Amino acid sequence: MRTLRSSAIWIYVVKRLLLMVPTLIGILLVTFTLIQFVPGGPVEQMVQMLKGDHAGGGAAGLAVPGGSAAGDVGQASSGLYRGRVGVDPQRLQEIKALYGFDKPVTERFVDMVVGFLRLDLGTSFFHNRSVWELIVDKLPVSISLGLWSFLITYAVSIPLGIAKAVRHGSRFDLMTSLAILVGYAIPGFVLGVVLLVFFGGGSFLQLFPLRGLTSDDFASLSVIGKVLDYFWHLALPLTCLVLGSFAVVTMLTKNTMLEEIRRQYVLTARAKGLSEDVVLWRHVLRNALIPIVTGFPAAFVGAFFTGSLLIETLFSLDGLGLLSYESVMKRDYPVVMGTLFFFSLIGLLAKLVNDLLYVVVDPRVQFGAQKT
Repeated sequence: MRTLRSSAIWIYVVKRLLLMVPTLIGILLVTFTLIQFVPGGPVEQMVQMLKGDHAGGGAAGLAVPGGSAAGDVGQASSGLYRGRVGVDPQRLQEIKALYGFDKPVTERFVDMVVGFLRLDLGTSFFHNRSVWELIVDKLPVSISLGLWSFLITYAVSIPLGIAKAVRHGSRFDLMTSLAILVGYAIPGFVLGVVLLVFFGGGSFLQLFPLRGLTSDDFASLSVIGKVLDYFWHLALPLTCLVLGSFAVVTMLTKNTMLEEIRRQYVLTARAKGLSEDVVLWRHVLRNALIPIVTGFPAAFVGAFFTGSLLIETLFSLDGLGLLSYESVMKRDYPVVMGTLFFFSLIGLLAKLVNDLLYVVVDPRVQFGAQKT
């Protein structure tokens, strides 16, 4: 029986891994198709920059493959822009070739998918750096916001939900429900503005820093000093992120606990003379935490990669959320597609781990038909 169960799990894992390939390709295809209809791509931006150079306005910032900046291209390519005639067609074709837009759409898509399957996410148009390098550079901010907000949310919400279920209908239950629902109703960015005004050097006190994860003298601090400095910078952003998250997990924990308490096996356990503590902590809690524990991977990945863009902007934290937003606004297609592929892959893997956790916490779950 154990061998059959193990084989069924491995077969399920292999099937899910194989299904990830067409799923990822489908996600990329839809996004790639939509991108083709979005105006203002890198070629159009380069042409506008060349026009600006011709007019004496200068241009900089748009990088091209090979390391040249748009301003350098414009100064080194006199005659590209011919007044009212526009950019010379031959030169325009060369600009398209710089960014790979001289190839047919289908060929570009196939090349992109093949590169992604090799874990090559390409090079940014604007940063002239590998997309992988950009993601790695932004990870410390996203890890800090996602990891600690996840841990704080569950460390507070699960015990609070259990306490509310045990004291259901009491004054404690009503007051805590009111408090977490008020926190849930306050948008994170609004709370961030309030905290900055009162505690970030606005109109009142300056108790917390305004930007970054660490201070300028971080390297010279002691180990304890570095830890304190790190959390000192995270205090306000984490407060904005976790305050609205308490309500969902707390109420889920409470409701699952109440549902389990009303089940027949609880009445049977009490009838057998088991103490209330044994019934609650050994039987009810174990079953009530199944939907919560199995949701850990998805919740962790969600907190990890979907950190609030407004929070990052408000506290000057340069994370993956800000990178994705800027790449969309600048039409930096390699970054858009690369981060989408990365996020989608991590999300699919988290969903697979989420399903496997059901087997760990509830042995009754079976993948596929098994012989008895």
